[in-house]
Amino acid sequence: SDLQKQEERGELLQPLIFVLLVLCSVLLYFKVSLMDPGFVKPEEEEGGDKGQGVVIPQIPGDIKLRRCGYCLVKQPMRARHCQLCQHCVRRYDHHCPWLENCIGERNHPLFIVYLSVQLVVLLWGGHVAWSGLYFEQSQEWLQHNIFLLVSFLLIFIFTIVVLLLLVSHLYLISCNTTTWEFMSHHRISYLRHSELENPFDQGIILNLWRFFC
Repeated sequence: SDLQKQEERGELLQPLIFVLLVLCSVLLYFKVSLMDPGFVKPEEEEGGDKGQGVVIPQIPGDIKLRRCGYCLVKQPMRARHCQLCQHCVRRYDHHCPWLENCIGERNHPLFIVYLSVQLVVLLWGGHVAWSGLYFEQSQEWLQHNIFLLVSFLLIFIFTIVVLLLLVSHLYLISCNTTTWEFMSHHRISYLRHSELENPFDQGIILNLWRFFC
């Protein structure tokens, strides 16, 4: 049959890989959106700053851990309360409205993987949509190709958004800072009183290693 001939020629391999990538993207979406991003629990208070990395001597010693005014837990360094999730989140980055979850210490690496897979899917889908277009200046052509044209434009917009998100997050990770720290540097006590602009920065290689490994 035609299907068997296509399989023998390897023509079904690319669609299969594309479907697997889409499935992987969907699974990553649910994984990142449903997992604990690093909520600070009251029973963990005695643990202090465990898991927060090495102690940075440039941070003034008079800056002490404070209790959250909302959930009353003692906030570790770099944690922040999210009013949408009603929890304090360790190494808080931001609350993602598309995922309806915070991005924090536990799910931030998976969030980067999700963005990377999503970008590959969008680029591949954009290539498929573009390859199916052939341009003619007629109303009949527009009626037959309007779906492909709209699909390509939507994919192009989403690709730009995902690309910008991924690049910005990789830049912040390479500096060992978070979106919240980058946007609110002047409001955060342990950054405002520090001698260094970013006391957590240990070099690009070590920053990436600590984040992903």
